[in-house]
Amino acid sequence: MQVTNQGSVRVDLVGGTLDIEPINLIIKNVVTLNVATGLKATVTLSKIAFDGIEIHSKDYNKTYKYEAKDLTEDRVVYSKEYAEMSFVLQILRLFNINSGLKLELSSGAPAGSGLGGSSAMGVTLYRALCNFTGHNYDRHNAVLKVKAVESRILNQGMAGYQDYFPALTGGVLAVKGVEGEIKVEQLYSDELKHILETHLTLISSGQSRASGINNWEVYKGFFDKKPEVVEGLTRIAQISHATYLALKERKWDQMLENIAQEGLEREKLFPGITTEKIRQFTAELKNEGNVLGLKMCGAGGGGCFILVHKGLDPNLIETKVRAHGMEILPFKVESPL
Repeated sequence: MQVTNQGSVRVDLVGGTLDIEPINLIIKNVVTLNVATGLKATVTLSKIAFDGIEIHSKDYNKTYKYEAKDLTEDRVVYSKEYAEMSFVLQILRLFNINSGLKLELSSGAPAGSGLGGSSAMGVTLYRALCNFTGHNYDRHNAVLKVKAVESRILNQGMAGYQDYFPALTGGVLAVKGVEGEIKVEQLYSDELKHILETHLTLISSGQSRASGINNWEVYKGFFDKKPEVVEGLTRIAQISHATYLALKERKWDQMLENIAQEGLEREKLFPGITTEKIRQFTAELKNEGNVLGLKMCGAGGGGCFILVHKGLDPNLIETKVRAHGMEILPFKVESPL
């Protein structure tokens, strides 16, 4: 028996960090907008005659083998002995699986890219395990359980909830956290897909970043009542809500300007959100005109960012990107599943 599942990694447009509980319940009109991309986490599960678990990771280009007797709760959950595969092994524990299984995994995004590759892979694995075992699949339950596992491993406050849904739904999403619930609104249209794909360029800076560190500093600053953080996140919430309304009203120019403005506002939250290399690249490209700004993906600090523009010549962007030692990644908005 073999099961293969895929799930898109996301590009967040506006409203990141606002998806971390309970910030989403404290600031007014919180909404996060993101898109499911053509970059996909892939999970293949196969039965094998082995009293343990075999994991083939394409991201690490390594194979891991664990005997069932070694996969105890203390070793998997409460120690760092299996750190590289801890996330995968802890998700397997949700299904009480510790033997007879081979997993082939790819997160679909470069390590440290800020595209939520691990989260996409986690919920894709969860869904594949439901298919493999015959367990009932519930999207909301999948997100809550995988998010809980990732938060435990992160060990720096809660993981945000926005990263998981694009892998399970596709499309363009408005994600809103309310009391005891996460609401997901599908906003996809062919026209919106065209606008996003022709006015956003996804760029990998080549600078890896440690997941969650910047978000933790911002999260901590919010609850330490630092004025610049509280006011900054409030302003980001206002911009994000305005972007949501502009999208709904098909005011595409306003939507794009808001995405760039949100990126600028986000840089003010914490010094490490952007880097000097990225700032220099953007400043140079802005001299060419038609550039609205940039938006760091995820928590920032390196990784990927989106360049927001009014339809720049792709050859010009490619030349500038290569000159700065960066790389353009394919950016395709996936249709809803």
